[in-house]
Parts: sequence; structure tokens; C-alpha cells
Amino acid sequence: MDFDHVKRVGIAAAYKGGAVLRSYLGKLTKIDKKGPADLVTLADIESEKIIIKTIGSSFPNHSFLAEESGPAENNKECKWIIDPLDGTTNFAHQIGMFAVSIAFEFRNEIVVGIVYNPETEELFTAVKGQGALLNQTKIKTSAISEISESLLVTGFPYNIREDIDTIISRLVNCMKASQGVRRLGSAALDLCYVACGRFEAFWEQNLNPWDTAAGVLIAKEAGVLVTDFEGNTYSIYGNELLASNSKIHEKIMALLELK
Repeated sequence: MDFDHVKRVGIAAAYKGGAVLRSYLGKLTKIDKKGPADLVTLADIESEKIIIKTIGSSFPNHSFLAEESGPAENNKECKWIIDPLDGTTNFAHQIGMFAVSIAFEFRNEIVVGIVYNPETEELFTAVKGQGALLNQTKIKTSAISEISESLLVTGFPYNIREDIDTIISRLVNCMKASQGVRRLGSAALDLCYVACGRFEAFWEQNLNPWDTAAGVLIAKEAGVLVTDFEGNTYSIYGNELLASNSKIHEKIMALLELK
């Protein structure tokens, strides 16, 4: 299969989805909730529609797993995993830290990843085995090896109230040991920022496949090590994600371990 063609179609879809998001930014009249802190807007829905339509026009028999419309299983080998607006809370508050995330899974393996921030016009892409790019320039992760010199990023799950003590304990451990910890509100961008060396590590729990599928491939292709909190192989269907430049990975794992 021509994955470069898949990538081109995915990029076209991401740009169209991004254009929809820009058209709604600051103009929302209604915001719905899927949970206490889990928002959905018309921008999410319309962005997803045009992304699926764009991809479907080139690949009518492919399957989809999209955040708002759920799974559409047509093809066991070829699946697109889509988050039409990663960072909906930021978007709803007119904070330009959000993205379209599109991944392509072939025979149960993510082989193409695309993350596009329409506000900054940064386009992160990767094809398995070909490295990762930011706006056509190759990127690689940080080489910092000291945790005290590392800038970290994390995210809080929507159900944070159910496990807040655990989450805050891990946050405090990392804040004490590192140069600092940021919370941007978009897992897709967090992963891409580790990929291009802006952060040394990212951790979060209770993420969904569409949050991480594209970003994880981009990160790996830039030299990032991605596991769960205990160092096991990461799955986009798993519960924990730790991505680092590999040089501080074991140190971060120790900080995340609750004794």
C-alpha cells in the first residue's frame, strides 16, 4: 500500500478540518457536555464530518474510529483514527492550543500520523520508518539527560476527581525533580512537542486511541521512547502513557511509581 499517498490524503483532510475549526473559533453559541469536564462543540462535529468525507472520497472502503461518531468498521486491514479537535476545552475558551489528529492503522499497526494546529499552522507528520517532520523539516527529540534540566508536560483525565490523590502525587514528584511541568490541554500536541525537543517527557492516564494514535507515531519516529508507566510496550488502547527522550525515561518512571 502507498503510505505516502495515504499521508497526502490525511494532510488534506487535516487542513480541511482545521479550516472548520478556525471558522468556529470565538463564534460558538452552544457548548455541550459528554461528562462533567468533557466538552463537545459544533466545531468538533463539523470538523469530523469533513475529515471523514475527504478521506472517504479517496478510500471509500476504509474503516474509521472517530471521537464523535465512533467506529465504522468496513475494512479489517485499513482504519483511520480521528480526533477532529484535540483540546476542545482550550478551543471553547479561545486558547490556541488545539489540533486535528489523524492516524492511519494498517493491519493493526499505526503507519501514518498527522497532527495539525490551525492556529500556529504547525503540521507534524510521520510515516513509519521515514522519520518525523514539522512543516517538512525533520525533527528529533531532546538529548537532555538530567531530570533537573528537563521540562515536562502532563495532562489530567476528565475523571480526575475520581483519582485526584494519585494524579497530584505524581505531579508533585515530577515538579520537585524537574525544571518545570506544563499542562497544555492537548495530548496530541504534547507528544509532538516531545518529538521536536520542546519537552523532555509527557505522561498522562486514561487517554483514548484518537488522543494518541497519530502523536505516538510522530514521537517514535523522532526517537521518543513510549511505554506505560511501568516500562511495558504502549498500546493506544491502554490506560497509561509515558513518552520521553529515552535518556530520562527510567527516572520519570521512578517518579510516577507510587510507593
